[in-house]
Amino acid sequence: MRALFLQGFFIVCLVLKKLTTKSQNMDELKGIFKNYKPSQKYSEAFKRAIVKEFEEGSFSKDFIQDKYGLGGNSVLLNWCRKYGKFAYPKNNTIGRPMKDPLQQRIKELEEKLKASELKVKVYEKLIEVTNRELNVDVVKKIEAKLSESWQQKKG
Repeated sequence: MRALFLQGFFIVCLVLKKLTTKSQNMDELKGIFKNYKPSQKYSEAFKRAIVKEFEEGSFSKDFIQDKYGLGGNSVLLNWCRKYGKFAYPKNNTIGRPMKDPLQQRIKELEEKLKASELKVKVYEKLIEVTNRELNVDVVKKIEAKLSESWQQKKG
């Protein structure tokens, strides 16, 4: 309700601004109201049907928006998040989400693997610098202490 009030208020402000200019004419006023579309309410069944059509992959988001006269860039995406079968993350990812959950999971695991490999490289570099600075093989010392601890628990 408040959104409709704000839209109406905005339009009235635009009209008043146009009326106060010296170059007013009726064609300009008609042009303002010609492009105005009040926000529409859609049924849940309609939304689900649109989401299903989109997720089948036959048409692009832009085509579906034009076909059904949906305004705004995020209307269909919000419907997909609410009614869709697939994951539609809210973060700013580029492109369309993967439809195959297994492919999506593989991609997530590959990203985790890259992060883990980077951590291993950092730890290896840390051990290398520590060995060089202390003139001691840190890995051998840790292995020796672990072995002693294991022997004590065993015996």
